[in-house]
Amino acid sequence: MANTLPRTALKGRSQSANDKLASGLGWFSIALGAAELFAPRAICRWLGMEGHENLVRAYGVREVATGVAILGSHDPQPWVWGRVGGDGLDLATLATGLHGDNPNRGNVMVAMAAVSGVTAIDVLCANGLTSEKGGPDTAITDYSDRSGFPKGIEASRGLALDVQPQNRLTTPETQRAFPHAAA
Repeated sequence: MANTLPRTALKGRSQSANDKLASGLGWFSIALGAAELFAPRAICRWLGMEGHENLVRAYGVREVATGVAILGSHDPQPWVWGRVGGDGLDLATLATGLHGDNPNRGNVMVAMAAVSGVTAIDVLCANGLTSEKGGPDTAITDYSDRSGFPKGIEASRGLALDVQPQNRLTTPETQRAFPHAAA
């Protein structure tokens, strides 16, 4: 019978489509976080949100840490859900740039659309990982219909009555001190 389970790159780590997507999101987090860490002034200028550079740097640290955690974790599920939460923070922060006197409101809308698209992918991946890995509800299996008797409990009744007891105890040949001695 052929093995139907996919081969794994890491011991104990599946290679489902959701795991592969999580890995891609991990690398994306690292790249985005690096941009936020090393070019916050350019990002803020493009968005018309000057003065938020330290916040963008902090978001960069969050992104890099989340990406590293996704890639290094045996179970990326909680970290991908963390990305979903981070996306919410990003959208809330970007919404502050939609005020009427921001000449770069259009860029903010483009950024919000991009973050919304990534959020949809994050939610899709997180839900997929949750359904694959299971949560508290999927870990509970109902065995109430099982008796523990392969042929059923009725087929087991009375079987011990047919057993005839031995008249004497014997020691197996391999355990006797002197193999040629009679027991």
